Amino acid sequence: MDYPQSPTPSFLFDLDGTLIDSVYQHVIAWRAALTGIGIDLSVWRIHRRIGMSGGLFVHALLRETGRTLSLADIEQLQETHAAEYRKQMGSVTALPGATELLASLTGAGVKWAIATSGYAATARPALELLGLPEDTPMVTRDLVRHAKPDPDLFLAAAALLGVEPRHAMVVGDSVWDLLAARRAGTLGIGLQSGGYGREELERAGAYRVYADPAEMLARLDETGVRLDEAGLRED
Repeated sequence: MDYPQSPTPSFLFDLDGTLIDSVYQHVIAWRAALTGIGIDLSVWRIHRRIGMSGGLFVHALLRETGRTLSLADIEQLQETHAAEYRKQMGSVTALPGATELLASLTGAGVKWAIATSGYAATARPALELLGLPEDTPMVTRDLVRHAKPDPDLFLAAAALLGVEPRHAMVVGDSVWDLLAARRAGTLGIGLQSGGYGREELERAGAYRVYADPAEMLARLDETGVRLDEAGLRED
């Protein structure tokens, strides 16, 4: 008797801290933007919110400081952050194993996309950094109503690939990625390359945790992908 085969999983990758080493550049950019309006926050407090949408990020930090800002001020703060981040983009690099992981998945016929809380202006330059073409499947903050920890980005990325969320796995470096993954109905894989620890990622829902993309590639069979078999089916 022939039984149905489970589909090869697809992957929905976060960008900052997952594929590119940019988390601390974002932290420094946010700190500079906040300092510019008289808000002095420790770097560690800023880091804990990286990965959230920019709007939620600002509101969360303002709640901690007791400050209030108008919508216009918040928009200006986000624009200042983007400008400060662009100044540091020259120091951003691909994380170990990121290009190899994506190339291996592509070569094996495994579908994948990038879903990032960043806006296209700061996110799309990372494609060249990763050696990826302009038509790489990518969903940025500009394209959805809500960003992480809402599931919109990952739901949109799954739709872009034409796969059901339950057949996809989210790969991210923050608890916000993994919370969004759970709400999207996908499994979550945590990477420690963004600064969160194993236990934090596991508590947020990661069923596997790896140091970085290189370790994930080395242990890809644990995710249900066998590179020597992926994309191969008997007629």
